Amino acid sequence: MTQLLLVEDDEVIRNTVRMALERYGYEVCVAEDGLTGLERFREQEPDLLLLDVMLPELDGIGLCRRVREFSLVPILMMSARGDALDVVSGLEAGADDYVVKPVESAVLVARIRSLLRRASFAAHPAAQDDSQPQDVPEPAALVFGEVEIDPGAMEVRRGGKPVSLTPTELRLLLELAANPGIVLDRRTLLREVWEYTWDGDSRVVDLHIQRLRAKIGAERIETVRGFGYKMRR
Repeated sequence: MTQLLLVEDDEVIRNTVRMALERYGYEVCVAEDGLTGLERFREQEPDLLLLDVMLPELDGIGLCRRVREFSLVPILMMSARGDALDVVSGLEAGADDYVVKPVESAVLVARIRSLLRRASFAAHPAAQDDSQPQDVPEPAALVFGEVEIDPGAMEVRRGGKPVSLTPTELRLLLELAANPGIVLDRRTLLREVWEYTWDGDSRVVDLHIQRLRAKIGAERIETVRGFGYKMRR
């Protein structure tokens, strides 16, 4: 059973979200503050972390940063207001996505499923559909300057050294690398990477591009103002 860790200080919201997620078949561990959440994350090693921005002891931004020091587990943040500063700070700290409270259960579960699919895809690159032929050759490595991307092994190297990417960062890089020199707009990236079937917040894309540039080199991803981003060789 997929295990989620929910860190939320409001007891009513915590219990409501926990029960909703359990109805969808998830095992949910809870914590009421950031420090307890960090401790339980280390103990439980959940498949996904769902946390509020405003938390006692250690806020959600701080907790996100601490977790990212040692884990690439998907992180979904919850903001009460959808405040721009909260959103940007959370994404800069390493969150994969965010939702604004109150959020409908179906929307929350859709976001969780999307993040879990990305994590599974990154963790099990060799897994194949039984309906597909088993003798398909491994995809060739993609080279962009000193950056080498191995789509088969889901590995990225820069100057020969491994680059640690979250599942969302990896999926975003693969999408850009699969379309070298082609400008991909934010709506396309939201649809292909985050699986949004509606217009999402473009800040999610921009902040992940920023994090990618810091890891693989700013010169590799070009901004085409007014349109989107493209991968440069």
